[in-house]
Amino acid sequence: MNITDLKIKAAQIRIDLMTMITAAQAGHTGGSLSNTDILTALYYRVMKHNPTNSKDENRDRFIASKGHSVESLWCILADLGYFPKEELTTFSQFGTRLIGHPNNKVSGIEMNTGALGHGLAISVGMALAGKRGGKTYKVYCLMGDGEQTEGSIWEAAMAGAHYKLGNLIGIIDLNGLQISGKTSDVLSSEPLDEKWRAFGWHVIEIDGNDIEQLISTFDMIDHKSDKPTLILAKTTKGKGVSFAENQISWHHIVPTVEQLNLATIELRQQIEALRKEEN
Repeated sequence: MNITDLKIKAAQIRIDLMTMITAAQAGHTGGSLSNTDILTALYYRVMKHNPTNSKDENRDRFIASKGHSVESLWCILADLGYFPKEELTTFSQFGTRLIGHPNNKVSGIEMNTGALGHGLAISVGMALAGKRGGKTYKVYCLMGDGEQTEGSIWEAAMAGAHYKLGNLIGIIDLNGLQISGKTSDVLSSEPLDEKWRAFGWHVIEIDGNDIEQLISTFDMIDHKSDKPTLILAKTTKGKGVSFAENQISWHHIVPTVEQLNLATIELRQQIEALRKEEN
């Protein structure tokens, strides 16, 4: 996919996740909208993975440490064929596999996550196993910015640097908001760039909603380095849906049918504008 195709895909995924959350009457809308561009870049362009062979030993690994924002991930995995797209209609319903956090009973999910602060430690273990086993795969771990107040994050950060895991890439969805307010007001963890550098990581700051910048950043990472990489991806919570953007309440608001219709119209307009721009 070229950059325009990826932007269109991200908008389509946003329509799918909004539709899924509305039908289920449950979900974390804002964070899923903010991380959609990151996941789109990873799954459709950057990562080595195969929906028909999800256990390939050489596959790249993705861990969603901020597991509550799983909706965009479910929609992407369904779109890629890891499971039937029709199954999205069962999201958060009784007996479903598609619960509100990643569930490794589903093809394409490496590990159950959602208890914040655990994903990076899991990723360190996977990356260390790959390095010691002579494997070429990379491990990508998506964290939240509110999650940076968990002590286990910093224990894992020390371990990743100690073992010189150049095959480990941490990404922080830095949208500045969490369930109870601004991250800077709830419990500030800034300056994150200086802290991660002090813990021995190579730190890159980018616009996490700019797919072109995401692609170029992932492509330039030196995986043979003796340092793991941390990407501070500055995003907008609720990205793509104007009335949800930068609104704390949209952390877990479920759209009404009217709001879903408005969001769908807005996202389809974005798609049409991208297609016209390309032509």
